[in-house]
Amino acid sequence: MPHLYLVDGSSYIFRAYHRLPPLTNQHGEPVGAVYGYTTMLWKLADQLHKADGPTHLAVILDKAEETFRNAMYDQYKANRPPAPEDLVPQFPMIRDATRAFSLPCIEEIGWEADDLIASYTRAALAQGWQVTIVSSDKDLMQLMTDPAVDMLDTMNNRRLGPDDTREKFGVGPEKLGEVLALMGDSVDNVPGVPGVGPKTAAKLILEYGDVESVLAAAPSMKPGKLRDNLIEHADMARLSRKLVELASDVPLPEPLEGMELKGIPEPPLRAFLAHHGFKSLLARLSAAADPAPAGPAEAAAPAPAAPEDPPCDLDAYETVVTEDALDRWIAEARHQGWVAVDTETSALDAMQADLVGVSLGLAPNRACYIPLGHGGTDMFAEKPVQLDRGAALAKLKPLLEDPAVLKIGHNLKYDLIVLGRHGVRVAPYDDTIVMSFDLDAGLHGHGMDELAKEHLGHQCIAFKEVVGTGKNQLGFHEVDLKTATRYAAEDADVTLRFWRRFKPRLAWEGATRVYEMVDRPLVQVLADMESAGIKVDAGALARLSDDFSKQIAALEEEIHGLAGFKFTIGSPKQLGDVLFDKMGIKGGRKGKSGVYSTDVNELERIAADKDSPGREMVLKVLDWRQLSKLKSTYTDALQAQINPRTGRVHTSYSLTGAQTGRLSSTDPNLQNIPIRTEVGRQIRDAFVAEPGNVILSADYSQIELRLAAHIADVPALRDAFARGDDIHNMTAMELFGELNRDTRARAKTINFAILYGISRWGLAGRLDVTPDEAQAMIDRYFERFPGINRYIADTLTNAREAGYTTTLFGRKTHFPRLKATNPNERAGSERAAINAPIQGTCADIIKRAMARMGPALLDAGLPKVQMLLQVHDELVFELPEGDVEAAKPVIERVMATAAEPAVPLSVPLGVEIGVGPSWGAAH
Repeated sequence: MPHLYLVDGSSYIFRAYHRLPPLTNQHGEPVGAVYGYTTMLWKLADQLHKADGPTHLAVILDKAEETFRNAMYDQYKANRPPAPEDLVPQFPMIRDATRAFSLPCIEEIGWEADDLIASYTRAALAQGWQVTIVSSDKDLMQLMTDPAVDMLDTMNNRRLGPDDTREKFGVGPEKLGEVLALMGDSVDNVPGVPGVGPKTAAKLILEYGDVESVLAAAPSMKPGKLRDNLIEHADMARLSRKLVELASDVPLPEPLEGMELKGIPEPPLRAFLAHHGFKSLLARLSAAADPAPAGPAEAAAPAPAAPEDPPCDLDAYETVVTEDALDRWIAEARHQGWVAVDTETSALDAMQADLVGVSLGLAPNRACYIPLGHGGTDMFAEKPVQLDRGAALAKLKPLLEDPAVLKIGHNLKYDLIVLGRHGVRVAPYDDTIVMSFDLDAGLHGHGMDELAKEHLGHQCIAFKEVVGTGKNQLGFHEVDLKTATRYAAEDADVTLRFWRRFKPRLAWEGATRVYEMVDRPLVQVLADMESAGIKVDAGALARLSDDFSKQIAALEEEIHGLAGFKFTIGSPKQLGDVLFDKMGIKGGRKGKSGVYSTDVNELERIAADKDSPGREMVLKVLDWRQLSKLKSTYTDALQAQINPRTGRVHTSYSLTGAQTGRLSSTDPNLQNIPIRTEVGRQIRDAFVAEPGNVILSADYSQIELRLAAHIADVPALRDAFARGDDIHNMTAMELFGELNRDTRARAKTINFAILYGISRWGLAGRLDVTPDEAQAMIDRYFERFPGINRYIADTLTNAREAGYTTTLFGRKTHFPRLKATNPNERAGSERAAINAPIQGTCADIIKRAMARMGPALLDAGLPKVQMLLQVHDELVFELPEGDVEAAKPVIERVMATAAEPAVPLSVPLGVEIGVGPSWGAAH
């Protein structure tokens, strides 16, 4: 049976216009809506082709002139604002886009698109065809009176039928026109009857049948406002019924047979895309026209199915307490060629924890626990039968270092550090927490408990169930061996089950490249960096803490003086009462608890208002907060975090802590020390080298802008980087026509903010200008660098379609909230998605540099150069003074060429190197 699809083109146009930022083509024409419309129409055509549904398809548009309804009622659609100025010139191009797909583009003077859709629907039904209307417009729902007609809501990807009409309006399609007439329509300015909404209208129609019957019954209704309005506005109700009725007898501009789908000829579509410079769509067209040949196995390969493992049997695990049993497990692991490994320790700090036991896993429910340090801590305490730690590790070491046996762990970095302290260097290895992150970043967390529920439907034993809580909490070494075995061997068993699921998915889902070339090699590198730590001058920190205490006390005195009395500055309630009630600052907002918000955004809003009565106090409160945080987080805390055994601070890095792939740092967090402030420099000055050594800092220069120039294909930026120009100076001249301190600072803010998808309001706040002024700057930026705008549009479109973004190395970051109904959530995801390919590629490149750095330094005869820290785009080393000149070119070369050969870049990566006795002096 022929199946006609009728696309409501007008709804596509406005959705396309509002979903993407302004975009211009190489001819300077606005094409944001054109681009969005083209991608949406292509997606629809592709989906419908795969569904093998339509035989005929046409796009129906409004001609934009007045229709017969305006002659009936001159106020029809009078409330509608004119189309946006930059959308009007795109209407002809959208018609061109439709024809580029070789699809009929139908419009008719004097008739609305809805009338044409109704007429084509009636004609198709008369010939026995099926009809699908691609729209969710309520007026078109009137057409679903025949079972052969349905609607396709592409925004929510669902089919609509008569039941959806009943659910939304309380009546079926055959009565919908009656309800619409009574309730009216503010968008189209259909008057309806005042005070009658959808529910009342439906109730009246269900009771009386139609508008005329309702009006006839009105005089006998119960006295009240409804009765009076129905009588008073009866003529308007009758008029409204005519306005909402769809004309289904319009002469068809093109015959039904002319809508037959015969494929999309490539030449006209290619010419259209090339004319507008839609490069990503051109690449898509080329890929579709000339797909890469696949071998027979590749073509037939199905998606990997998850193994059908039996449920976890905690009683099946073995406690290994004899050398014969340990030898048996080691021999089986060697024969098999892979083994899951996990350690149990006395503390969370891998640099200070004692090794309590090791668990191994070979197959589902084939796992064991090897206790090594159980029992009381004093010499007279009773200890269970267990292997000697040294003897057991002597047997395990050859297995864990055997290049022919793959070791599998979950968050393996921790185990590498613990085992490394006992002289065991585990290799080769796979890490399932990294696999999970590289496959599903953004979809969920990657801890063992969460992944076990997600992928295995299994609830892991909680640690607190094993050791208890509060004052009665045990150390793991005090747990009885049966309980310890169930808990520890389960970890190895579950880890192995993860690996059996994740490993096949890597290749199938295109994650092998980023896992093997970027993340997996870094596990050992980070373990080595954390083990090395960095020396901190405790005396310098103590002096800084004392100095901060004095500054904090002075600020408190000044703040209390401005308030006129003492109060607790750290109390949001007391501070809010002082600012908004006592001082009378306008615009305060209270939360559900009734307390005024005094978060940083609120305080910065007040500080930006030069006329605010509380501005001086707020500036001092902001300073007070920063100093208090730096004191508690760094100058006080770092002294307590110096390892008593090494005399150094050992931060902990996470490969899965930041959604885009950036490393995160905790205990202590060394990535949040202020970069450009004097206070931040003073804290960095406390990170020092050992006697005879120096600190070397190597920092990528403007790497995000360089990658933006490459990824977004911006010739002006590419050429400027190739010449070594100051990009912020160039942007200042491009945007403001002059270069001075103020314009350069603004240009710098704009350069980075645009890459984070900043809104006009966000930029206005940063630059202290009006939103209109900020929008003008954004528009000028996109005019000067149109490639950036195309990149943003492409990224958002692709992310919405795929659900994720990718870096140049193939790292996927998923954004499930891109389709959130909450506009703030959706906007936040859009901003993150815009930046993720650039920030994620930055992370991939510095990770590759880190993985290559050790071998390169060894090859150069520099074994004493140690990489200690990674802070965003910076690497920090400690090395002998005599190695500096030899190390500099090696470090610079490794960082500058880190993307190669996997990803050749069209811009050079600049590296700035500084050297000094402390991190602050080198930075």
